[in-house]
Amino acid sequence: MMKEKLYEIIDRIQLELTAFSDAIWEYAELSMQEHRSAKSYCRILRDYGFTVEEDLCGIQTAFLGRYGSGRPVIGILGEFDALAGLSQKADSLCRETDTPGGNGHGCGHNLLGAASLGAAIAVKELIQQGDFTGTVVFYGCPGEEGCAGKVFMARDGMFRDLDAALCWHPSDVNEVTTGSNAASMQVSFTFTGRASHAANAPEHGRSALDAAELMNIGVQYLREHMPKNGAVHYAYLDAGGISPNVVQPVSKLLYMVRGETVAEARNLLKRVEKIAQGAALMTETTVSWEQIDGTASTLSNHILEEKLFENLKAAPLPTYDQEDWEYAAAIKQTYKSASLPGQRTQVAQDLRMLVADKTQMGRRALNDFILPYGPSDVLNPGSTDVGDVSWLTPTAQFTAVTWPSGCPAHSWQAVALGKNAIAHKGMLYAAKVLAGTVFDLMTDPEVLEKARKEFDIFASSGYDCPISPDLKPY
Repeated sequence: MMKEKLYEIIDRIQLELTAFSDAIWEYAELSMQEHRSAKSYCRILRDYGFTVEEDLCGIQTAFLGRYGSGRPVIGILGEFDALAGLSQKADSLCRETDTPGGNGHGCGHNLLGAASLGAAIAVKELIQQGDFTGTVVFYGCPGEEGCAGKVFMARDGMFRDLDAALCWHPSDVNEVTTGSNAASMQVSFTFTGRASHAANAPEHGRSALDAAELMNIGVQYLREHMPKNGAVHYAYLDAGGISPNVVQPVSKLLYMVRGETVAEARNLLKRVEKIAQGAALMTETTVSWEQIDGTASTLSNHILEEKLFENLKAAPLPTYDQEDWEYAAAIKQTYKSASLPGQRTQVAQDLRMLVADKTQMGRRALNDFILPYGPSDVLNPGSTDVGDVSWLTPTAQFTAVTWPSGCPAHSWQAVALGKNAIAHKGMLYAAKVLAGTVFDLMTDPEVLEKARKEFDIFASSGYDCPISPDLKPY
């Protein structure tokens, strides 16, 4: 009965939540620049009676809203930053820029934060009514896409006082996230040389562009000798200019280095730094570098994951009308998915309790089922700043369907879907899963005790923060 009350609260405020999510979609603010979004969150948190703290850890767009008293203290993580260059008209079936050069929510963070907010509000309402006790904390975490805001918050002591933290992410599947994620380091390298006329006086020039290219070549040879789970990615930030008849005096690269652990990523980065020094030596240029951000590996907590899975099944799955299915099938055609055509097939009578195996994925335009859960320690090659939270308190995550099957994240399609009914339904479902799980954690001390014991075992080596004490967020 108590979970039904939580679901009813979310249903009651669903128009407010969807309008709020749509507003964040419209703002489409980049990492650490989410000023309108952050102010909107703080306003609605205050309106609902939360105690709000702003400007956390020296970040203007980091904040929290707290309600309740005593233990347990459960954190719900929210994100709200967008991606550069992904401006897109809503509900379109083709690439149509809404604002030339503008940004877009290609990872669905407008939905992510709104669902987390909805869950926090629902839990707060029942605490206020005296149905159970505890403290719920909504964390406004900026800069997931470009600066890893949670890492700066974790470095400064956020999250340590929590009994557990929960998060979710928009996706094309309803599934508990398990296993680890790679640690990462993001560093910019700047080569400085000497400009000269490339034809009349090439001997006087010292090409920073040559140095950058030699660095990249050196890293290509390094790939054969990296640890199995290591990875290196790069992008040019500044190639020096557009004239081929000038020896380019400046060049700048952004490198991301990944490893199974922070220590492994750090060691691999040292080798990349040596290659940069070698490239500078070969070209008689100079090189400097500075870290932009970093993330820790992710610690799974199987006890919390099992509880999330129970709540994925307990909350009513979204039901889709014909318009939803037709739009999902049409969008699916735009990214040439290898999946079978978007055709709905009934694989169980009760969709609210449907758990399908992975062979069902992509057989319909929407994966309108829950994937089975099995605890795993497999390393996922991507990185997330939720990993840093997981080293400070037991943490678990899940995904919910907001996109058609096979839809790539960080795409114009994901942006186009951000205000669609499919996305709204997935967001409200995620809010109910989060709220139900928080209720379980607040009313069953044994679950939190088991989760803490598991955490104490796997986090016994301690949190190895991937950024330095004096690094400032960009």
